[in-house]
Amino acid sequence: MRILRLAVTAAALLLSFEATAQTTLRIGLAEDPDILDPTMGRTYVGRIVFSAFCDKLFDIDEKLNIVPQLALSHETSADGKELTIKLRPGVKFHDGEPFDAEAAKFSIERHMNFQGSFRKPELATVDHVDVVDPLTIKLVLKTPFSPLVAQLTDRAGMMVSPKAAKEAGDKFGLKPVCAGPYKFVERVQQDRIVGEKFADYWNKDNVFIDRVVFLPIVDATVRLANLKSGGLDLIERVLATDIKEVRGDSRLKLSTALELGYFGLTINIAKDKNKGALSQSEKVRQALSLAIDREALTQVVFNGEFVPGNQWVSPEHPYYQKSFPVPKRDIAKAKALMKEAGVTLPVAVDMMVPKGAENEAVAQVLQSMAAEAGFDLKIRVIEFATSFKQAQAGEFQAFLIGWSGRIDPDGNSYVFMHTGAPQNDGGYSNAEADKALEDARLINDAAQRKAIYEKLAKTVLNDLPLIYLYHRRLLIAHTNKLEGYKQMPDGLVRVIGLKLK
Repeated sequence: MRILRLAVTAAALLLSFEATAQTTLRIGLAEDPDILDPTMGRTYVGRIVFSAFCDKLFDIDEKLNIVPQLALSHETSADGKELTIKLRPGVKFHDGEPFDAEAAKFSIERHMNFQGSFRKPELATVDHVDVVDPLTIKLVLKTPFSPLVAQLTDRAGMMVSPKAAKEAGDKFGLKPVCAGPYKFVERVQQDRIVGEKFADYWNKDNVFIDRVVFLPIVDATVRLANLKSGGLDLIERVLATDIKEVRGDSRLKLSTALELGYFGLTINIAKDKNKGALSQSEKVRQALSLAIDREALTQVVFNGEFVPGNQWVSPEHPYYQKSFPVPKRDIAKAKALMKEAGVTLPVAVDMMVPKGAENEAVAQVLQSMAAEAGFDLKIRVIEFATSFKQAQAGEFQAFLIGWSGRIDPDGNSYVFMHTGAPQNDGGYSNAEADKALEDARLINDAAQRKAIYEKLAKTVLNDLPLIYLYHRRLLIAHTNKLEGYKQMPDGLVRVIGLKLK
């Protein structure tokens, strides 16, 4: 009996050791993501989660070069109307199904045709997909489309299991089945998303952590406290005001990069049920823009760490239009524009703001600045995922929201400004803007494209369907026990190559 007890004890100790030997990476997110379906998702935090679950045809490196992931290579025809992609052999989806040309064709066509797909405009120029051989596909285009390969470095390039997607239909996002380093285990809304290392992952030799757990914690102060106490291993969106605290803690490291995207006010132009002055007059929108001191805003809320901006790319980006510099605050001109517009003061504006300390601080600064020009910005704080639903329904007048950005400027502009585009929440429509957006997609030459985007800037910076405010510095903090972490400008948290001491 004594020997039996010792054997049981030894077995229990062994099991305990094996359990503790399992490594778990705990990532604190600033919001709870929307649907975990790469065809339907539209949130930044959703993209962070997808980076662990769903590999793409292509990825980017630190210098924004496009590099292979599930694809091995690509070739564009001389007329720009065919893109041939060679696929990586020996890849499996999480359900054991093989990834091949048929699966790639299915995934791309699902992105193109699925009801309510947010990838549809990203792939709008694709006419059809041909299977050339078991590991080669050809995307046949209606017209040349210069940003296409760049689009395939993001959700439009994420591959899903045809079997699982067909069986799940519109419920696929409840249990996504992709071909990434981690296999989906469970999701508890507002609490956690869990993945475990996929044993048959094509690049498994570079996956060193057994489990990944994403924990949405809206309060940035609480996220940081959890990191410092050891409850989390990495957090995204550290407050700029907390940079000094992170750098002063020997147990923590800070990783930064200037984002590819922007933060701004989306204006409801066509869907405003109340037909408020902001939606009806570009002069009123111009007045609001001129009432904002972007430099002061970034200094007050972000300790000057963020970059003031007025376009869909930052002033440091090669496609930034220097002929339209960030405007200085001009209250006198703002008041004159309000007078020209003939509006009754103050102009009340329903400003929808996703919950979060920094968002709310920005909203309060905007409210104070705009008041001097005759605006009454009524701040309406709302849960993040709910704000997207209300935005799509047009239930706002101004929406304080950011975009994490894409490596090609088309990804920061077309989907928000083109008539009928699915993330054009304010219903903006201008034929000149549409033409510029369409023309820029036909040209590969950078100088020619930049000249086209200058025309776009002239139009939209007059109409102001979106008032750009600043470009964030991506601030990721992690414990020094986490090795190998590098931050890239797209804001994603990549788990490949990471080790936990």
